[in-house]
Amino acid sequence: MANHIALFEPLFPANTGNIARTCAGTDTILDLIKPLGFSVDDAHLKRAGLDYWDKVDVRYHENLPAFLDTIPEPTQLYLVSKFADQDYTEPDYSVNENDHYFLFGKETTGLPEPFMRQHSEKCIRIPQDDTHIRALNLSNSAAIVIYEVMRQQAFPNLERVHTYPHDKLK
Repeated sequence: MANHIALFEPLFPANTGNIARTCAGTDTILDLIKPLGFSVDDAHLKRAGLDYWDKVDVRYHENLPAFLDTIPEPTQLYLVSKFADQDYTEPDYSVNENDHYFLFGKETTGLPEPFMRQHSEKCIRIPQDDTHIRALNLSNSAAIVIYEVMRQQAFPNLERVHTYPHDKLK
């Protein structure tokens, strides 16, 4: 079983770079759905994930239908949206032996509304106070969701204990 973070037409290189760093640290596959709002050679993207970009399994897709065509059946596809009824903590991510895909929308407009309506049963949300902010930051949202998934899966393949030399703690 593998976990995937998929970004639909991401606009900001810093968000994508930060998400790539999270993917590197959690052994999560990063799916990028074109068009991208930046070049993957962009200095901002490299700055956000410079030491990690080559450690991430990045898969590029020409558009949303092309991405969906790569997802094997059966699979667990979740659409992350603040408009969903189900909280991201409600699904049981530990019971399925198939890959889990978490699709995040464009920073400015989210996922296409017709697509969301067609797949409303797959939508999950991170609770937030909409009176103070429009939306949570994309890279923060991806980290929140993937760490809940990893928690439910007992943090597979992740080191649980670090031993530091005592002199570095002083």
